[in-house]
Amino acid sequence: MAGGRDGGLRGLTARFARGGGVGGGKGVDGRIRLLRLIFTVFLVLVGGRAVALASSSANLTKIALAQQTATIVLPAPRGAILDRNGKELAVGKPTETVFATPYLLTDPSTAARELGAALQLHKKSERRDLLATLSDRKLRFAFVARNVDPMLAKAALALRLPGVGAYAGESRAYPMKGSAAQVLGFAGVDNNGLAGLELEYDRQLSGKAGSEVIVRDPAGQALKTIRQTQPAAGQDVRLTLDEDIQYTAEDVLKHTLSSSSAKKAVAIVMDPRTGDILAMVNMPEVKNNDFGLDQANDANRAITDAYEPGSIFKLVTISGALADGTVNAHERLSLPPTLTLYGSTIHEAENRGTVDYNVKDILVNSSNVGAVKIGMKMGQAALLKWAEAYGFGKATGIAFPGESAGYVPAADNWSGTTIINLPMGQGISVTPLQITAAFAAVANDGVYMKPHLVEQVGTQVFSEPAGRRVIPARIAASVRTMLAAAVDHGTGLKAKIPGYVVAGKTGTAEKALPNGGGYSPSDYVASFIGMVPADHPRLVVMVAVDSPRTSIFGGDIAAPAVQKIMHFALGHLEIAP
Repeated sequence: MAGGRDGGLRGLTARFARGGGVGGGKGVDGRIRLLRLIFTVFLVLVGGRAVALASSSANLTKIALAQQTATIVLPAPRGAILDRNGKELAVGKPTETVFATPYLLTDPSTAARELGAALQLHKKSERRDLLATLSDRKLRFAFVARNVDPMLAKAALALRLPGVGAYAGESRAYPMKGSAAQVLGFAGVDNNGLAGLELEYDRQLSGKAGSEVIVRDPAGQALKTIRQTQPAAGQDVRLTLDEDIQYTAEDVLKHTLSSSSAKKAVAIVMDPRTGDILAMVNMPEVKNNDFGLDQANDANRAITDAYEPGSIFKLVTISGALADGTVNAHERLSLPPTLTLYGSTIHEAENRGTVDYNVKDILVNSSNVGAVKIGMKMGQAALLKWAEAYGFGKATGIAFPGESAGYVPAADNWSGTTIINLPMGQGISVTPLQITAAFAAVANDGVYMKPHLVEQVGTQVFSEPAGRRVIPARIAASVRTMLAAAVDHGTGLKAKIPGYVVAGKTGTAEKALPNGGGYSPSDYVASFIGMVPADHPRLVVMVAVDSPRTSIFGGDIAAPAVQKIMHFALGHLEIAP
């Protein structure tokens, strides 16, 4: 032992001697620096490992937090759509959306079976899809059932399955069961507007979604909410529609469609003083706003579809000619029973001999030959001027998706027969809304009011748009007198209302065949537009019936429907005789 200690001492002494003994300071300093370097490296290694462990711990913490927390979107309540009197046409209905975290489920098959029963998923395809979703272990979030009744969601949560939860939402409901369906449109499963006014005003109706961050236990059940942003509700939209007039017009048109065996029909009720649309009807109806079952019935044809108006367009021809001074109300024209021009023969609706008609007679009896003669006296430029003045060939700007502009042939697109077709409403296409607005201008002493469907959004009440004069007031009054005679003893007899003077015009338009194939020998659009009371009209009502089978004439098919709608609206709005 002593030898060992002495040997170690001698070795150390020898190393000191080799390094210069006691006086060899440089050797000692070198060794100290070496020791310091080794110690520093050691500290760096230990520190790096500590940092790595800390970083790993932070990542693990993030992963743990991600597994323990979830961000849930809180849908904003969608604004309601109301009629002019505040009656609810479209509202939000409280629902629950059930979701799951599939990888937390130990037995997806049993979970799918129990959830399907609780949520009353009766279709095999629904249960099959649910099983496929819950069996996907890669999913951290999956919908089980969207927008279900809150009681069904409560039954699903009562199963206490790992990772299954629910959040509140709403779906769209239409309390009037499909009334004005094509006007309102609909909102989809995400509560976004997909058609009609629901689409046009989707941004205002939608509001702004909120969110909440929740902490979950290992089984996926919510423990607490750690952060929440409340949703901002959407704005209500109040329409110009009067639901009572709307419902009555729908009922009238439903019976008209049935009794005439027609394909479809539209109706518009308008206040000519303001441009307010009080009713807009499309038949066949879309029951319960359930769109997609028959897409041919989904469109708001009163705005989106254009057709050749036929004799109803004679109002434009004659009022324009009177305003220009091309003819006067008492001027008489000799009218043969037919008129052949440019290889085309114009016939009257009923056989007659040669007559001597003044302008009033031409309108009262809806003479095709008379309208053509007046149109030829006007000429191309004047006819186009008045078509444009009354708003044809361009959209009204009513703020509705898919509005059609109709069609007016430009001057360089006229054929030889255009000059004889256009005055009697052929070779031109208009929407029901456009022709109603044109008649409303005559009803409003010659001032055209832009038609509109929306009166208020949120707190913003839209001011009535300024009108623009189309024809002088005296010409408008004169034309209304002629139209009143057409109802009193002309083609519009079936629009009469006891105690009121009704003015109006019939239309019986041949339906154009596709691809320029001429006109159908059997299909017509029978229409009538009336205004009441004739001296100071408060209502303009238009009805157009597509392909009626019991009669083709507007006076037989459409005029009685207008009469019924007007009669109700006059009483409902308390418009005295």
